[in-house]
Amino acid sequence: MSLSSALSIAQSALMSTARQTSVVTRNVSDASNPDYTRRIAVVTSTAPGARSVDIQRATNDLLFRQNLGALSAYSGQNALYSGMDQLDVSVNGVDNASSPSTAIANLQQQLQLYATSPSNQNLGSSVIDAAKQVVRSLNEGSQAIQDFRTQTDGQIDTAVKDLNSLLSQFQDANQAVISGTRSGTDVSDALDQRDALLKKIADYVPVSTFTRGDNDMVITTGDGTTLFETIPRTVSFTPSAGYAAGSPGNTVYIDNVPVSAGSGGNTSASGKLAGLLQLRDSVASTMQGQLDETARGLITAFAETAPSMPNAAGLFTWSGAPAVPAAGTLVNGLAGTISINAAMDPSAGGNPTLLRDGGANGAAYVANTTGGASYSNLLVAYGDRLDQPMTFDPAAGISATSSVSDYAANSIGWLQGMRQQASTAADAKEALAQRSSEALSNATGVNVDQEMSLMLDLEHTYQASARMMKTVDDMMAALLNAVG
Repeated sequence: MSLSSALSIAQSALMSTARQTSVVTRNVSDASNPDYTRRIAVVTSTAPGARSVDIQRATNDLLFRQNLGALSAYSGQNALYSGMDQLDVSVNGVDNASSPSTAIANLQQQLQLYATSPSNQNLGSSVIDAAKQVVRSLNEGSQAIQDFRTQTDGQIDTAVKDLNSLLSQFQDANQAVISGTRSGTDVSDALDQRDALLKKIADYVPVSTFTRGDNDMVITTGDGTTLFETIPRTVSFTPSAGYAAGSPGNTVYIDNVPVSAGSGGNTSASGKLAGLLQLRDSVASTMQGQLDETARGLITAFAETAPSMPNAAGLFTWSGAPAVPAAGTLVNGLAGTISINAAMDPSAGGNPTLLRDGGANGAAYVANTTGGASYSNLLVAYGDRLDQPMTFDPAAGISATSSVSDYAANSIGWLQGMRQQASTAADAKEALAQRSSEALSNATGVNVDQEMSLMLDLEHTYQASARMMKTVDDMMAALLNAVG
């Protein structure tokens, strides 16, 4: 081997080692970046003694797809669980302290006390006060639900705007990948950016991808709707200024295809958008229906009766009074408008003894015809009616036949049961998302210990090449001295 060949080999080795060292240094510096993918320097012999270094990017398509799916599933589940937590406290209060069920239980107790001493007007006023608390719990609960729906609607609007922004950023990153691939430059950074954006997009909707020529990527949703192909597809939504009971929410569209809401406590929602739609249109609306049915049950239970006369609204009344709402039929918004009959409300100039005696709807409805101060039959009857079965509309999501007291308690049970399912599922899906992220990181991320070991090997290689150059230099110096 000639001295010039030896020198060329040593120089090539030094340049190759320097390039590999640069790659290792970059890996170590970005080890803490969760969106960075490890670079691998691949050394190839191109001629005797010559080497070239190509930079490759560690990838695992299967693990990456699994991670995207897990992220979407957890995002949808977490949106549902977090919203249900907020809704529970807003409607029922901490430990159900302000729930209709708690207020109805207190009303029953006050009725029982009044029935034991029906001549005590103070006890009569206490019953009216307890009934007012029931009304407040229903009115405020109904308002809280509609406020929650409006708030969730705003979150959907924000999510749609964020998703459109991410798709626009994805277009830029995808174009950088295409341009770099065509020109033959290293596109690793652009690929990292594109994958990082995919993870963020998967937080909102489930994504599936495939790659075409020049590394061009196409994104579709889980149901096959095109989300990105060369350019972003439009995600559209029109927010509502406010909600009333029974009013439907507007739909989210991706490329003019409606996005479906999730269902169930262990929700089918994949991505935040489907979870928020489920909260707004299913969970909150079902709770509203249960409050409305509770209100209807109370109006029915306390209705005044008379021979050959239609039942008429008594202690609790509504906009359709004096008629009583039809049995087993949901009246949208009733929980928000139920009120105390002014004829029995002292603060409105009414007389609480009408609850004891009857007659708020006229003389025909008077039960205490003798005017006895110790008359308690009607009070006892009202208390019994709270525990007697009646028919409820199954559209509200719980048992069609139960007492109004049980129905109000079952409403809490329905929400708590669904929250428990959502909590358990959220924990499981979060764990899966973490495990899939760890598996992806182990396969494509940076192991600092491994990189430092490689750096040590490169240092030894560099030293060997440097010694070789020193030897060649010494031999050339000796040769020049010999011929000089």
